Amino acid sequence: MSSEQMRSDAMTILRGAIGAQLPGSEVQKLLSQTEFNENGRLIVIAAGKAAGDMADAAARVLRERISRGLVITKYGHAKAVPEGMELIEAGHPIPDENSVKAAKRALETVRGLSADDTVLFLLSGGASSLFEAPLLPLSELIDVNGQLLRSGADITEINAVRKRLSAVKGGRFARACSPARVINVILSDVLGNRADMVASGPCCPDSTSSRDALNTVEKYNLTLSGEALSLLTKPTVTRLDNSETHVIGSVEKLCESAAEICASLGYKPIVMTSSLTMEARDAGKMLARTAAENQDTKASLAFLWGGETVVRVTGSGKGGRNQELVLSACAGLSGLRDTLVFSVGSDGTDGPTDAAGGIADESTYMRLLEKGVDPAAALENNDSYNALNALDALIFTGPTGTNVNDLSAVLIKR
Repeated sequence: MSSEQMRSDAMTILRGAIGAQLPGSEVQKLLSQTEFNENGRLIVIAAGKAAGDMADAAARVLRERISRGLVITKYGHAKAVPEGMELIEAGHPIPDENSVKAAKRALETVRGLSADDTVLFLLSGGASSLFEAPLLPLSELIDVNGQLLRSGADITEINAVRKRLSAVKGGRFARACSPARVINVILSDVLGNRADMVASGPCCPDSTSSRDALNTVEKYNLTLSGEALSLLTKPTVTRLDNSETHVIGSVEKLCESAAEICASLGYKPIVMTSSLTMEARDAGKMLARTAAENQDTKASLAFLWGGETVVRVTGSGKGGRNQELVLSACAGLSGLRDTLVFSVGSDGTDGPTDAAGGIADESTYMRLLEKGVDPAAALENNDSYNALNALDALIFTGPTGTNVNDLSAVLIKR
């Protein structure tokens, strides 16, 4: 089979699987079954990369019952914002002044509510940076956030720290809504669907401890001011009586959808895991090894992984975890027959880049060398974006309207 046809298969799989995770139908289904207090106001606040689509779905069900609405999302991700709702776009993965403006506006919107009122909080991944009320100067918070993202820490470790440096994370936003009822609807981008880890849990009790946060600082040798360290020792919200949580969408469903599409294309799908958590370059080697070990297959195979790898940033290049995974796989794919690897972020972005991820086959490694690109050196410099871009091996989807972790695959066509 030609590499063009296999690439076409890959795009069909990833676009179809991601498209099946759009949150609109699940939001509408949930809200159509939810009772609201007719005597109170209904406030809708949506935050995250899928905020526009989630708010639009809510508006389709609730219509004129909504008193006020606010949509907070990443620049360029406002695909669908209901008429009459305020929109604030902000920075991701690093918070900016608009992130602070967004949280301030949200806090103003819920101030003075009564027990008859309801706040519908629609949350998706990315809101950790998009929705921020720092307890430190923003510049200091940005520095801490950058250290965490570069360290290779996992999301639980990162959030144990971030929750304690913010006035809206770790259940504090739900507490600010009190005594109003909070309906917390989450599109999960966290492995295991731990609700308090999605966007640092603005409306969920905190399951981490001060010791967890301090351990993260020690483990990754982070540099924090005395004020920041003091904040890490202070108690967070461990109980909320006014908030209820509903999780919709997950990486498990992403993998299930991908498997169905693979089967329709003639591949035997094998879901390896929906909780891939390791360094991206190690994951790339693992995928290449899986491809090499199955070259004798008589049937077309599709090995699928869902999850979220991490990148330990030591270089000065440009890239994201999915691109680094693919670049790392290249050497192990070299010379294999009719074999392809791809890895993408379901939200359509990968790290601080405009690409969703990358794609490579058995010829990619040699073609990179012919272009004068040393894959090993590019990996060392965390420069996967420029390396893959040299071969048109980046995947661009644009903002997808959802965010349920990453999808990685090995396709072997026979």
